[in-house]
Amino acid sequence: MKCPHCSIEVHSSFTSQLLNFGNGYQIGNYHGQGVYWSISAMKCPACAEAIFSFGPQSGVDTLARWLIYPRTSTRPPLPPEVPESLAADYDEAAKVLDLSPKASAALSRRCLQGTLRSQGFSQKDLAPAIEAAINSNTLPSAISSNLDAVRNIGNFAAHPMKDTSSGEILPVEPDEADWNLDVLDDLFDFYFVQPERAKAKRAALDAKLAKAGKPPMK
Repeated sequence: MKCPHCSIEVHSSFTSQLLNFGNGYQIGNYHGQGVYWSISAMKCPACAEAIFSFGPQSGVDTLARWLIYPRTSTRPPLPPEVPESLAADYDEAAKVLDLSPKASAALSRRCLQGTLRSQGFSQKDLAPAIEAAINSNTLPSAISSNLDAVRNIGNFAAHPMKDTSSGEILPVEPDEADWNLDVLDDLFDFYFVQPERAKAKRAALDAKLAKAGKPPMK
Protein backbone atom coordinates (compact mmCIF):
# COMPACT_ATOMS: atom_id res chain seq x y z
CA MET A 1 0.00 0.00 0.00
CA LYS A 2 1.02 3.63 -0.46
CA CYS A 3 1.15 5.70 2.71
CA PRO A 4 -1.42 8.53 2.49
CA HIS A 5 0.99 10.79 4.39
CA CYS A 6 4.33 10.36 2.61
CA SER A 7 3.24 8.40 -0.52
CA ILE A 8 5.94 5.77 0.05
CA GLU A 9 5.03 2.13 -0.67
CA VAL A 10 4.87 0.27 2.65
CA HIS A 11 3.66 -3.10 3.87
CA SER A 12 0.09 -3.02 5.18
CA SER A 13 0.19 -3.97 8.87
CA PHE A 14 -3.11 -2.84 10.35
CA THR A 15 -4.28 -3.95 13.78
CA SER A 16 -8.09 -4.15 13.97
CA GLN A 17 -10.52 -3.75 16.84
CA LEU A 18 -14.09 -5.05 16.45
CA LEU A 19 -16.83 -2.65 17.50
CA ASN A 20 -19.45 -3.83 19.98
CA PHE A 21 -22.85 -2.31 19.25
CA GLY A 22 -24.39 -3.28 22.56
CA ASN A 23 -26.12 -6.37 21.22
CA GLY A 24 -22.98 -8.01 19.89
CA TYR A 25 -20.41 -7.49 17.18
CA GLN A 26 -22.23 -8.94 14.19
CA ILE A 27 -24.52 -6.79 12.03
CA GLY A 28 -26.00 -8.35 8.90
CA ASN A 29 -24.47 -11.01 6.70
CA TYR A 30 -22.41 -11.27 3.53
CA HIS A 31 -22.82 -14.41 1.37
CA GLY A 32 -23.97 -16.26 4.44
CA GLN A 33 -21.14 -14.99 6.59
CA GLY A 34 -21.61 -12.67 9.55
CA VAL A 35 -20.56 -9.05 8.99
CA TYR A 36 -18.52 -7.28 11.67
CA TRP A 37 -17.48 -3.64 11.87
CA SER A 38 -14.04 -2.66 13.01
CA ILE A 39 -11.58 0.20 13.19
CA SER A 40 -8.03 -0.50 12.10
CA ALA A 41 -4.81 1.38 12.80
CA MET A 42 -1.16 1.25 11.84
CA LYS A 43 1.92 3.45 11.93
CA CYS A 44 3.71 4.10 8.67
CA PRO A 45 7.20 2.57 8.98
CA ALA A 46 8.58 5.29 6.69
CA CYS A 47 7.22 8.51 8.22
CA ALA A 48 5.85 7.20 11.55
CA GLU A 49 2.46 8.87 10.98
CA ALA A 50 -0.75 7.14 12.11
CA ILE A 51 -3.25 5.72 9.59
CA PHE A 52 -6.81 4.72 10.51
CA SER A 53 -9.49 2.93 8.50
CA PHE A 54 -13.05 1.91 9.28
CA GLY A 55 -15.50 -0.53 7.74
CA PRO A 56 -17.12 -3.95 7.64
CA GLN A 57 -15.56 -7.35 7.29
CA SER A 58 -17.01 -10.83 7.09
CA GLY A 59 -15.67 -13.96 8.65
CA VAL A 60 -13.56 -14.67 5.58
CA ASP A 61 -13.40 -11.47 3.51
CA THR A 62 -12.38 -7.88 4.15
CA LEU A 63 -15.10 -5.73 2.60
CA ALA A 64 -15.00 -2.12 1.45
CA ARG A 65 -13.28 0.09 4.03
CA TRP A 66 -12.89 3.84 4.38
CA LEU A 67 -9.73 5.71 5.19
CA ILE A 68 -10.74 8.01 8.03
CA TYR A 69 -7.32 9.47 8.85
CA PRO A 70 -5.70 11.21 7.17
CA ARG A 71 -8.34 12.60 4.84
CA THR A 72 -7.04 12.24 1.30
CA SER A 73 -8.20 12.90 -2.24
CA THR A 74 -8.37 10.50 -5.17
CA ARG A 75 -7.26 13.31 -7.47
CA PRO A 76 -3.54 13.59 -8.34
CA PRO A 77 -1.42 16.20 -6.52
CA LEU A 78 -1.39 19.66 -8.04
CA PRO A 79 1.73 20.82 -9.90
CA PRO A 80 4.03 23.09 -7.85
CA GLU A 81 3.38 25.96 -10.27
CA VAL A 82 -0.13 26.47 -8.84
CA PRO A 83 -0.16 29.32 -6.26
CA GLU A 84 -0.36 28.08 -2.70
CA SER A 85 -3.56 29.96 -1.81
CA LEU A 86 -5.43 28.42 -4.75
CA ALA A 87 -3.95 24.99 -4.16
CA ALA A 88 -5.16 25.05 -0.54
CA ASP A 89 -8.80 25.63 -1.54
CA TYR A 90 -8.56 23.04 -4.33
CA ASP A 91 -7.06 20.38 -2.05
CA GLU A 92 -9.71 20.93 0.62
CA ALA A 93 -12.49 20.81 -1.99
CA ALA A 94 -11.11 17.51 -3.29
CA LYS A 95 -10.79 15.99 0.19
CA VAL A 96 -14.40 16.72 1.20
CA LEU A 97 -15.90 15.81 -2.18
CA ASP A 98 -17.27 12.44 -1.07
CA LEU A 99 -18.37 13.73 2.35
CA SER A 100 -20.14 16.92 1.26
CA PRO A 101 -20.53 17.91 -2.40
CA LYS A 102 -22.05 21.21 -1.19
CA ALA A 103 -18.93 22.12 0.78
CA SER A 104 -16.68 20.94 -2.04
CA ALA A 105 -18.56 23.03 -4.61
CA ALA A 106 -18.41 26.10 -2.36
CA LEU A 107 -14.64 25.77 -2.02
CA SER A 108 -14.10 25.08 -5.71
CA ARG A 109 -16.24 28.10 -6.65
CA ARG A 110 -14.10 30.29 -4.41
CA CYS A 111 -10.98 28.75 -5.92
CA LEU A 112 -12.32 29.34 -9.42
CA GLN A 113 -13.07 32.99 -8.68
CA GLY A 114 -9.60 33.41 -7.17
CA THR A 115 -8.04 31.84 -10.26
CA LEU A 116 -9.92 34.18 -12.59
CA ARG A 117 -9.11 37.18 -10.39
CA SER A 118 -5.40 36.32 -10.62
CA GLN A 119 -5.73 36.74 -14.39
CA GLY A 120 -7.35 40.17 -14.16
CA PHE A 121 -11.02 39.14 -14.14
CA SER A 122 -11.86 40.91 -10.91
CA GLN A 123 -15.65 41.13 -11.17
CA LYS A 124 -17.32 40.96 -7.77
CA ASP A 125 -19.38 37.89 -8.59
CA LEU A 126 -18.36 34.56 -10.06
CA ALA A 127 -20.78 34.41 -12.99
CA PRO A 128 -19.69 37.77 -14.50
CA ALA A 129 -16.05 36.79 -13.97
CA ILE A 130 -16.63 33.58 -15.93
CA GLU A 131 -18.35 35.54 -18.69
CA ALA A 132 -15.50 38.04 -18.86
CA ALA A 133 -12.92 35.26 -19.10
CA ILE A 134 -14.85 33.59 -21.91
CA ASN A 135 -15.39 36.87 -23.77
CA SER A 136 -11.70 37.74 -23.55
CA ASN A 137 -11.02 35.11 -26.22
CA THR A 138 -7.76 34.23 -24.50
CA LEU A 139 -8.73 30.68 -23.54
CA PRO A 140 -8.53 27.61 -25.79
CA SER A 141 -11.98 26.74 -27.09
CA ALA A 142 -12.20 23.49 -25.11
CA ILE A 143 -11.43 25.22 -21.81
CA SER A 144 -13.77 28.09 -22.65
CA SER A 145 -16.62 25.65 -23.33
CA ASN A 146 -15.95 23.74 -20.12
CA LEU A 147 -15.83 26.95 -18.12
CA ASP A 148 -19.14 28.01 -19.63
CA ALA A 149 -20.59 24.69 -18.49
CA VAL A 150 -19.78 25.66 -14.90
CA ARG A 151 -22.46 28.33 -15.18
CA ASN A 152 -24.92 25.91 -16.77
CA ILE A 153 -24.34 23.07 -14.32
CA GLY A 154 -24.29 25.47 -11.37
CA ASN A 155 -27.55 27.03 -12.52
CA PHE A 156 -26.65 30.51 -11.25
CA ALA A 157 -29.99 31.92 -12.40
CA ALA A 158 -31.86 29.52 -10.12
CA HIS A 159 -29.56 30.25 -7.18
CA PRO A 160 -28.81 34.00 -7.31
CA MET A 161 -26.96 33.88 -3.99
CA LYS A 162 -24.15 32.12 -5.84
CA ASP A 163 -23.47 35.41 -7.62
CA THR A 164 -22.99 37.41 -4.46
CA SER A 165 -20.99 34.86 -2.47
CA SER A 166 -19.08 32.19 -4.32
CA GLY A 167 -18.19 30.57 -1.01
CA GLU A 168 -21.80 30.15 0.12
CA ILE A 169 -22.82 26.57 0.86
CA LEU A 170 -25.89 26.15 -1.36
CA PRO A 171 -27.58 23.29 -3.21
CA VAL A 172 -25.47 21.85 -6.03
CA GLU A 173 -26.55 20.14 -9.21
CA PRO A 174 -25.46 16.52 -9.87
CA ASP A 175 -21.75 16.29 -10.76
CA GLU A 176 -21.21 20.04 -10.26
CA ALA A 177 -18.58 19.59 -7.54
CA ASP A 178 -16.60 17.11 -9.66
CA TRP A 179 -16.93 19.25 -12.77
CA ASN A 180 -15.66 22.38 -11.00
CA LEU A 181 -12.48 20.54 -10.02
CA ASP A 182 -12.01 19.24 -13.57
CA VAL A 183 -12.30 22.77 -14.95
CA LEU A 184 -9.85 24.05 -12.35
CA ASP A 185 -7.35 21.40 -13.46
CA ASP A 186 -7.55 22.77 -17.01
CA LEU A 187 -7.27 26.39 -15.91
CA PHE A 188 -4.31 25.67 -13.64
CA ASP A 189 -2.50 23.98 -16.50
CA PHE A 190 -3.21 26.84 -18.92
CA TYR A 191 -2.64 29.80 -16.60
CA PHE A 192 0.21 28.56 -14.40
CA VAL A 193 1.83 25.31 -15.52
CA GLN A 194 2.34 25.87 -19.25
CA PRO A 195 3.71 29.45 -18.92
CA GLU A 196 6.19 28.43 -16.21
CA ARG A 197 7.41 25.40 -18.17
CA ALA A 198 7.74 27.49 -21.34
CA LYS A 199 9.70 30.08 -19.34
CA ALA A 200 12.04 27.36 -18.03
CA LYS A 201 12.63 26.03 -21.54
CA ARG A 202 13.44 29.53 -22.83
CA ALA A 203 15.84 30.09 -19.95
CA ALA A 204 17.60 26.80 -20.73
CA LEU A 205 17.88 27.74 -24.39
CA ASP A 206 19.19 31.21 -23.54
CA ALA A 207 21.85 29.60 -21.36
CA LYS A 208 22.95 27.43 -24.29
CA LEU A 209 22.98 30.46 -26.60
CA ALA A 210 25.07 32.41 -24.10
CA LYS A 211 27.64 29.63 -23.96
CA ALA A 212 27.82 29.73 -27.75
CA GLY A 213 28.33 33.49 -27.66
CA LYS A 214 24.96 34.22 -29.21
CA PRO A 215 22.29 36.68 -28.02
CA PRO A 216 19.26 35.40 -26.08
CA MET A 217 15.89 34.76 -27.66
CA LYS A 218 13.63 37.74 -28.11
